[in-house]
Amino acid sequence: MLDANLELVRRGLVIATFGNASGIDRQNGLIAIKPSGVPYSDMRAEDIVLVDISGKLVDGKLNPSSDLSTHVLLYETFPAIGGVVHTHSEYATIWAQAGLDIPAYGTTHADYFHGPVPCTDELSDSQIGGDYVYETGVAIVERLHGIEPLAMPAALVAGHAPFCWGATLAGAVQTAEMLEVVARMAYRTATLRPDSVGVSQALLDRHYNRKHGITATYGQNGRRETAS
Repeated sequence: MLDANLELVRRGLVIATFGNASGIDRQNGLIAIKPSGVPYSDMRAEDIVLVDISGKLVDGKLNPSSDLSTHVLLYETFPAIGGVVHTHSEYATIWAQAGLDIPAYGTTHADYFHGPVPCTDELSDSQIGGDYVYETGVAIVERLHGIEPLAMPAALVAGHAPFCWGATLAGAVQTAEMLEVVARMAYRTATLRPDSVGVSQALLDRHYNRKHGITATYGQNGRRETAS
């Protein structure tokens, strides 16, 4: 968990104390998450906080991330995910601040996200004034209604920043990096050609399906041929 959080720094996805990563051990009912407000440069393995699946502290001397309730709700709602990453990476956050989905402009996007990356509705004043962090999770879950979470492993929270996830913690970190890549490319595409309609559904499906699911053809499928 420490390495996953530090990997966000290495990949240029977080600065200062922004962002956090968590992972879940569903067999033992534990979630490990970054401590709140601790600079990445100072963080040690013993600083990582363990909570149960309801968010109750199990082990750790520091407070867990202030985004814990969002993480917990995502794990409760999407049983297929094993890791959650929250960043304030620049271009993904730009789209979130604009309250816009990230369009699927090309095959790079389609390789990782099966459609436009969705942005939530803005939270109401009562949601912001209430259990804000939990309501952030609710907004993500509502926006993902009817969408397979591993086919769309990210969402933008309007006015805030992105949350990403994956079947594994490493997968969630990879999603966060690729989200920033496609967000930057989409911003520049929209700047160069505002009337771009994006990739066709056929090409989107072709590129997504070649990397994902039982019909995937990309890569070695766990096999490596030897030279004869």
